[in-house]
Amino acid sequence: MYISKGCFRVTNFHSDQCLISEKTSRSAHYFLNAKSVIPGGVSANIKYFSPHPIFMEKGNGSRLVDVDGNEYLDYLLCYGALLLGHGHPEVTSAVYNQLTSTGTTVFGAPHVLEVEMANKLIDYFPGIEMVRYTNSGLEATLLAIRIAQAYTGKATLAKFEGHYHGGYNEVLLSVNPTIDEAGHEKRPNSVPESKGISERYVENTVILPFNDLESTAQLLKKYKDEVAAVIIEPIQGGFIPAEKSFMEGLRKLTKDLGILLIFDEVKTGFRLTLGGAQSIYGIKPDLTALGKVLGGGFPIGAVGGLRDIMEIMNPSNGGDILSAGGKAAQKEDVLFHSGTYNGHPIVLAAGIATIKVLEGANVYPELIQKTDYLRSSLEKLYNSYGIPMQTVGVGSIFNIVHANHPIRNYRDLIKADMNFRKKLDDELLKLGIYTKPLNRYSMSIVHSEEDLNETISKHEKAIRKVKGIE
Repeated sequence: MYISKGCFRVTNFHSDQCLISEKTSRSAHYFLNAKSVIPGGVSANIKYFSPHPIFMEKGNGSRLVDVDGNEYLDYLLCYGALLLGHGHPEVTSAVYNQLTSTGTTVFGAPHVLEVEMANKLIDYFPGIEMVRYTNSGLEATLLAIRIAQAYTGKATLAKFEGHYHGGYNEVLLSVNPTIDEAGHEKRPNSVPESKGISERYVENTVILPFNDLESTAQLLKKYKDEVAAVIIEPIQGGFIPAEKSFMEGLRKLTKDLGILLIFDEVKTGFRLTLGGAQSIYGIKPDLTALGKVLGGGFPIGAVGGLRDIMEIMNPSNGGDILSAGGKAAQKEDVLFHSGTYNGHPIVLAAGIATIKVLEGANVYPELIQKTDYLRSSLEKLYNSYGIPMQTVGVGSIFNIVHANHPIRNYRDLIKADMNFRKKLDDELLKLGIYTKPLNRYSMSIVHSEEDLNETISKHEKAIRKVKGIE
């Protein structure tokens, strides 16, 4: 290993590989090998960051250990999914008991945990009267959109600029456009975020300006005869909240125009409270997509909604298109939805165990108190160094934004100093604070006061390093 222009390099293989630090040589080794068999060396594009992602080996509570033996305080938490932290005993016990008591990994048939989980979601989420399971939050938003299109008989979707609902064609538009591409802030352009997205999706998607009710109303009124649904992250990216008046106005507007309202609560479900963002806002959406925390660390998604809308999937209305010789379901009879692993018993066991822990009397108050303590302490720290910084978030998720102006939407966010934030995140990784650079911070119920104080101390070390303060 040698040092060149301030960058650690490893020369064990066919080409040089830059290192995050000299302590991550095994991660660099694995990444170099991974790139030969996995495109880009990662199983999802979001897992990549420069110069190389860190390969993890173990997790316990609030901490991760990488393949080099380095320990990290984890604030990524599988992009927010691990609200109970790594390896919570209630979750691992539920998974073990489910596996050993039934003698199988999966039934491929209905089972009682499907009903138990559905009842919990119906109890907690105002907009959920019936439930269908999927295998990811992406699948959940995809299904919710198809339900809305089938129910309304309309094909066009409206989504908000800067909002992410999964990596598929209908919604991979205007998530992170450049200002030059984005168009007028009150009438945003529909901008593809990937190769392979055909022009028909660009043309059939209306992009709305978040937290701007007047402009949103103008666009929806213009396209009301074409738009089946508005899909929204009630808290953009999990940390930029919709203003209450905006959300109330949007709910009234969509009802008046005959447009369904879909809440994408994949990030916010169980992160604010047991009933998600909709229970905080007092809004009843027509359809809700869930994922992440719901699976207790396993892949899951769910679509919940109002009974008359959800019944469009009832197979007794039209049979099963895959049953040879049986009554064929006609498109006018039923919306077909299937998936071999939907409602997987081990996943639901983990999810139910997670919810039962969260139902504890002091769990949410303590979680929010710890989150608020970390946020306020970091703001005071950065202030003391004269660095513009605010924490933006709701509940147990927040992000660090280097800007003084209010952050209400995507365009406000991209005016922040991302270069300084990236330099800090790189230093924090070396110091053992783990989140993907530029990503939000997700708290868990197992982050301790000692963890938080260690985090604050390491932020100060990172500030001093980046600022060149001895």
